[in-house]
Order: sequence, then C-alpha cells, then structure tokens
Amino acid sequence: MTRRLHIDRLSEYVVTTQFEDIPRSVVEQGKVILLDTLGAIIRAASDRYSAGRMLLQFVKDLGGKKESTIIGPGYKTSAVNAALVNGTMGYYCDIESHHAESITHVAAVLVPTVLALTESNGLGGKELLTSLVVGYDVETRVSTALGPSALYARGFHPSAVAGCFGATAAAGNLLRLSSDQQKMAFGLAGCQACGLMAWETDHTENSRPFQMGIAARNGVTAALLAKKGFGGPPDIFDGRYGIFGAFTDNPQPEKLIEDLGKRFTISEATIKLYSCCAFLHPGADALLSILSKNNLDHADINEIHLHFPKSGAAVIDNNELKSHNAQYILPILAVNREVNIDDILHERRSDREIDRLSKNTHVVYDEELGPFPEKYSSVVVVGTRDGKRYSEKVEYAKGHPKNPVTRKELETKFRRLASGELSEKRIEDIIRKVGQIEDVSNVSELTRLVCK
Repeated sequence: MTRRLHIDRLSEYVVTTQFEDIPRSVVEQGKVILLDTLGAIIRAASDRYSAGRMLLQFVKDLGGKKESTIIGPGYKTSAVNAALVNGTMGYYCDIESHHAESITHVAAVLVPTVLALTESNGLGGKELLTSLVVGYDVETRVSTALGPSALYARGFHPSAVAGCFGATAAAGNLLRLSSDQQKMAFGLAGCQACGLMAWETDHTENSRPFQMGIAARNGVTAALLAKKGFGGPPDIFDGRYGIFGAFTDNPQPEKLIEDLGKRFTISEATIKLYSCCAFLHPGADALLSILSKNNLDHADINEIHLHFPKSGAAVIDNNELKSHNAQYILPILAVNREVNIDDILHERRSDREIDRLSKNTHVVYDEELGPFPEKYSSVVVVGTRDGKRYSEKVEYAKGHPKNPVTRKELETKFRRLASGELSEKRIEDIIRKVGQIEDVSNVSELTRLVCK
C-alpha cells in the first residue's frame, strides 16, 4: 500500500457512494440524526439567544445570492453563509448528537452543510442522506486518525478540525466532484481546518458553537472552489506539510480508510438528552436514577461525588463554562430533573439550593474508570442529610448505541425542543417529512417547514 493510497481511497469513496450503496438500517439512522439535529437548531435559533441574532444580521449585511435557508427566521442567503449560521446553531444548545470514539459533534456540522447544498442545488432527500452518511464517515475517521487526545493536547477542537473534512466530503458527494477534484477539496479543507479550545474561556458561549459553523462554512467553500478547478495540496493526508504533521504526534493514517464502505459510523452516534457536555451524561443518568429509585428530593442531599476517569476529569471539574461544569450541571439536575439550553446560555441563576449543592459537589479523579476518551463511564455517590449513601455506576448514558433511545423518545425530545418556536402542526409535519425524506424530490419541502 502506497502512502498516497489514503487520499485516493477516501476521495473515491466520497465521489462514488450512492444512496443504493447504503444499508437500510443506516438510512434510517440518517433520518434519526436529521430530525434530532433539526430540533437542536430550531431551538437554538430562537431570538431569545444572542448568537443567532448577531449572525443573522451579519449575513444580511453581507448580502449575496438567496439560495439556502437559515433555520428559524427563514431568511435566505448563500449556501456558504447558511452553513455558517445553521452550523453554529447546531452546537449552540449542546444537545445534538455526538460520536463518542472520535469525540466529534458531527451532526452539528454536517446537517447544516447538506441542507444548504441540497437546497441550493435543487436536490432531494436521497442525496441529502447519502452525503450525510459519507460526510459522517470521513469526519469521524479523520478525527480518529489524528487522535482526539492528541488534538486536545495541542489545544485544537477535534469537532472543528475534523468537521471541516467531513463537511468537504459531504459537499463533494453532493456536488458530484471528480476524484481529482475531491483531492483538491480535501487539500483546501486542510488549509482551512481550525478550531481552538480557547472557547472554554468565553463565557458568552458564542465561540464554542461558532467552531461548528466555521467547519461547515469552510467545507462548503472547499468543495465549491474545487468544483471550479481551484487548486489545493494534492495529498493533504500523507503529503509534505499535511495534517498529520500539523495536528498530531501520534498519526494513524490507516484509520482513514479502515472498513470504509462497510462500517458506517453514523450508526455509532449517541443521542443527547441534556444540554451539556457529553462527558457529564453518564453521571447525570446515575444521579437521576439514585433520586428516582430512593424517592429522594434535592433537599435530602448533603453531598454529591462524581467519579470520573482520571485523565479526563479536569474537563468537567469546575470548568469555566456552565455547560462543562459538573458542580453546576449536577445540582441543576438534582433540583429541576433536567438541564436545558436556558441553563447554559443565560446568566447562572442565583438559586440558594443550587448554590448549596454546587459547594457540595465534588469530582473524583478515578484511576479505575475509563479508558478516557474512548469511554467515560461514571460513578455517582450521593450522601444524604440523614447519613445514608447511595451509589450508582453508568457505563453508557441513555442515547448511546449500547443504551439507545426509542423512536418515541426521540420524537418527544424533538417536540420539546421545537415547542414554543413552531406550531404543533408544523412540528408534526416536520416529523412526518423527515420520516419519508428519501421520497422527497426537493429538500425545499423540508426547509420551508423549519422556519417560523
């Protein structure tokens, strides 16, 4: 196997994969991811939240061809700008699905990408689903080939860096690039791939989701330029000055093509049920289970101990961002039995009971749990005012492929997110339309529904 075979194989897979090549179960999973992500975007696009308002004004000021819809307000802009705005909204709530092994928020990047380009090119549901599956395969493989831990160690955000390649692949499949054009597109993606973990210091929570927006925007840009013949590095993976030298100290390029066309990584997506960092979800499930099984109220709790894999515990231990802070999220859950977008986007609420529990919530750096980041099983120990202690371990949070949600639970989540933004009839119309999206000849039938 020559070193250039990685770019050849990956590009060929992107440009030749068709709807008929995708197993039925994978098609159905694509519809799950589409509906789930639309719910997150619809909620995030509410004018109650700052990022959407500012980005909408930004693209209005830029002007441009009105070809793709911004979800929520319904404003049409260029495909590039629609990908930017909807991509940002995809990660804003921190409740869209993610891929655990690669630690990537794939759907937040790819659903906006494929919606923008299928609409601007008058394409249908089969094309949308195909490109979504292809892009998902590429993004997750790029992240695992680079190594998400290696990316984090260098201060890069895996979802943003790998997301640019996933968006480029999805766009290349939709635009029917040739294999040579796709190689150029990947080269241009590498020239644009970016995303720093510096967003953890931004209390506005604007730059965190913006990383997914720029990945979507840059991927669309790369593919559109390659379509026009714009040049780029011919082998961004194994060539000189490629991504493996730039982003990682532990390259595993073979993972780019491992089981390509056989293992569809979209089937490994985890559905999130709380608006917070995925690392906190097993602990959240454990805490709610303890409270439910033992008929406990938050007032009964004296202290909460969250045991988390030692190598990853610092990420959730008193993180500056509320969405990643165990000392904030677990008390919110104890008091309200849920965590929603308002809890992480609005100012931290002044609540005496939440403040009390926050001071008594501790993260334990546990050497026996893990290995992180491949797995973030958690143990929660609750001590009560009467001196009793309750403990529960959760290996996989609800929504993980090994602990999946039902279709009913998925639709309930969508209705919860979209309610207040769209009418009940519109919500049910979207659920039905996504359920039959492969029969839709023009995706504008769907994009018309996801706007006020």
